[in-house]
Amino acid sequence: MYKTRSIVASAALALLASVAGTAQAQQKMRPGLWEHHISMKSQSGQMEAAMAEMHKSMASMPPEQRKQMEQMLAQQGVSLGPQGQAVKVCVTKEQAEADHLPQQEGCTQNVQRINASTMKVAFSCKGGQGQPPSSGEGTVSMQGPTAYTGQFKIKTENEGKPEQIDMAQSGKWLSDNCGAIKPVPMGR
Repeated sequence: MYKTRSIVASAALALLASVAGTAQAQQKMRPGLWEHHISMKSQSGQMEAAMAEMHKSMASMPPEQRKQMEQMLAQQGVSLGPQGQAVKVCVTKEQAEADHLPQQEGCTQNVQRINASTMKVAFSCKGGQGQPPSSGEGTVSMQGPTAYTGQFKIKTENEGKPEQIDMAQSGKWLSDNCGAIKPVPMGR
């Protein structure tokens, strides 16, 4: 079974760290609550089947249980919709001004600026705690300090077999106030 939340979170955090860290020279990301919309397509189709099964399971839950599950995901900044996943991430003022921003432990990134608004990004996450290693590369285009879009190819494993995932991502700043979403610790 896929660890979709982990793959989504790893990709979102690695991308956010890359975008914010490099954007500093050109333009800083705005601190606050960010929402990342992510849609993925796996080469094997197994990830989509697993997501469809999860949606089906949630739809068949009694309303009270479904509400609890949705609230639990929302506390982690995750929502699941028919067009993909959304992950909310809190970026502090200090993180927005630093060279390194939120990144999941065990992940690294390399960013090359192509022009004033576009970057080439590569990231790698070791995996661990039941999560497969993953790596990816793609491009990110900033639309000012409050929005970006990106396209990525991610390599990971599914049940010990190599898997490629094509990911489209967009991010937008939502608010100065992160509410219940806690900042992710700084990566080193």
